[in-house]
Amino acid sequence: MKKNLFFILFFLLNINNAYSLIEVDITRGNLNPLPIAVSPLFSDSDTKQELKNETNISKLGEKISEVVENNLRRTGLFNPLEKNAFLQNPDVAHLKPRFEDWKLIKAQALITGQVKFVDEKLRVEFRLWDVLAAKELMALAFTTVPENWRRVGHIISDKIYERLTGEKGYFDTRIIYVAEQGPKTKRIKKLAIMDQDSVNTKYLTLGNELVLTPRFNPTNQMVTYLSYFKNLPRVYLLDIETGIQEVVGDFPGMTFAPRFSPDGKKIIMSFAKDGNSDIYTMNLENRIVNRITNHPSIDTSPSYSPDGKFITFNSDRSGFQQIYVMKSDGSNVKRISFGKGLYGTPVWSPRGDLIAFTKLHKGKFYIGVMRTDGSGERLLTENYYQEAPSWSPNGRVLIFYRETKSNSEGKGFSAKLWSIDLTGYNERQVPTETDGSDPSWSSLLSN
Repeated sequence: MKKNLFFILFFLLNINNAYSLIEVDITRGNLNPLPIAVSPLFSDSDTKQELKNETNISKLGEKISEVVENNLRRTGLFNPLEKNAFLQNPDVAHLKPRFEDWKLIKAQALITGQVKFVDEKLRVEFRLWDVLAAKELMALAFTTVPENWRRVGHIISDKIYERLTGEKGYFDTRIIYVAEQGPKTKRIKKLAIMDQDSVNTKYLTLGNELVLTPRFNPTNQMVTYLSYFKNLPRVYLLDIETGIQEVVGDFPGMTFAPRFSPDGKKIIMSFAKDGNSDIYTMNLENRIVNRITNHPSIDTSPSYSPDGKFITFNSDRSGFQQIYVMKSDGSNVKRISFGKGLYGTPVWSPRGDLIAFTKLHKGKFYIGVMRTDGSGERLLTENYYQEAPSWSPNGRVLIFYRETKSNSEGKGFSAKLWSIDLTGYNERQVPTETDGSDPSWSSLLSN
C-alpha cells in the first residue's frame, strides 16, 4: 500500500478513560468470550450514491463493520451477536443507544458508526459503548481515501481491542510467507504478502528461484529473506512499498535464517564458514560483518530481544540441539532449555517476557513458549510436522506453518499457516491462496 493512501486525518472525538464494567480476560483464551454487538456503520442516501460512483461499493459501512466483526471474532475473546437480533436501527443507535434493547440480547459492548463522503475523502466515525454501564467508552473519526476502507476497519478493531483488553491490537498488520505449489519434490516457492485476515494477497517474486525465511523489519515495511541464485545462497533486502530489491551479500557456504535487529539497522544470521556454522551480524549502513559466536558446534536461528541487549539461538554444543541466550556481543552464553527433546527456531516475544520455539520429541513437533530464563515451558500445540513460529506485534498470538503427512505414493502433501494464542486456545488455520510456510508478522502499519 502506497504511503499516499495512508490516513489524511486521525483525531480524537472523545475518550472516557474511566474503568468500564466490561472486563475481557485475555489470559484465559476463548473460555468466556465477551458478547459484543457490531452495528453496521450507516450513511445517508447522498453519501451512499457518491461512494458508489467513486468506488463501486454501495454498502461501505456494512463492509467496514464486517471487517471489525470478523477481526474480533477470530481472537476468540469476543462473541459478535447476530445482526437479525438487533432491536435498534444503526443511525439511531449511533446517536443515542437504547441500552435496555441491547441488554435484552445480552450485549455487553456495542459498536456504532457512520460513514460520510467529504471533499472526495472518506470520513468514518465510530463509537464504543459500555452497555452494562450505559455510557460511551470511546469515539474516534478517520478521514482517508475511499479505497483505504479495509484499513479503517482494521484500525477500528485495534482501538476497540486495546480499550477492552488493555493491550495493543494486531489487526492493522500484514503477514509475509512463502507461497508453495507443486509436488513436494518440485515445489515452486514465491514470496507472498497479505493482510492479517488473509485478504489482498500479492506475490513479490516469480518463483524462478528458491526463497526461504522472509522476515519483517520491526521498524518499517522492509523484508529480508534468503534466496538461492545458481544454487548459491544470497541474503536479500526488499522494500515492500517500492518493490526495490538488493542483495545484502554473497556469503561463503550455507546461510541461514536472516533476521533484523529491533532497530532495523542490522541483520543477524548464521552461516557456515570453514566447515562450521556460527552467528554473524551485518551493519546495513556500512555492510561490516561481525562474528558473534565462535564455537565448533552448530549455532543457528538467532533472534534479538526487543531491547536489542540479548540474543537467543539454538546450538548443539551440549550434544543435542537446545536453546541458548547470550548478550548481544556474544558474551555470557547460557543454555535455557532442559526438557526432553530437541529445541529449535527460538523467537523472542515483542513483549520481552517469553521465547517461542519448535520442539521435536518422540516423533512429534510442538510449538511452545518459555520464559527467557527457560522456566515455565508450555507446549501450545502438537502435530506431525510444524515449525517457524512468529509473534503478532502485541505478543499475544503466534503464527506458524504445519505440513500434512504424505501418503505412501508421495501425494497429498500440503503446508498451511496456522495461528494460536498464548494461552493455547483458539487454534485456527490461516487461509492462503496456495500452500504456505515460513510466515512472519509485520509491526502495526498505523504506528
